[in-house]
Amino acid sequence: MTDSGRVDVRSSVLAAGVIGIAVMAAVDEIVFHQVLGWHHFYDRSTLTIGLLSDGLLHAAELVALVGGFAWYADLRRRRVMGTVAGWGGFLTGAGLFQLFDGFVDHKILRLHQVRYGVNLLIYDVLWNIAGGLLVLVGLTLVWRVRSHAHSREP
Repeated sequence: MTDSGRVDVRSSVLAAGVIGIAVMAAVDEIVFHQVLGWHHFYDRSTLTIGLLSDGLLHAAELVALVGGFAWYADLRRRRVMGTVAGWGGFLTGAGLFQLFDGFVDHKILRLHQVRYGVNLLIYDVLWNIAGGLLVLVGLTLVWRVRSHAHSREP
């Protein structure tokens, strides 16, 4: 933050949002794809294609993580990074990734399911509720920062 107290709320939210998307993609890939082995990013073909799709997801998340942190570092260098706005953006980005994965990847495109050979309803509900809660908390933080910033304007 600058001495004048000016924070770039929009850029803080967006930079941290990109990081949030990348981190949630990494958590999904590491936990559900690799550690638990429940699915691959694309499960509608061979195991080789499934592993290739996981590798491409990993490459995309790394690009987003590097880009997001470069943007974050620039905001910090210029002293306009808002901490609360950043957390709001991070949580919103993480939740949006989870909701996109849950609704678009799982249900619309059917690229993969959370898990196979089980009743999917509980997994789908918990996955999407968790994503929705992340978005709700993130947007609440962003709203509070924006409300506070507008109340301080002359």
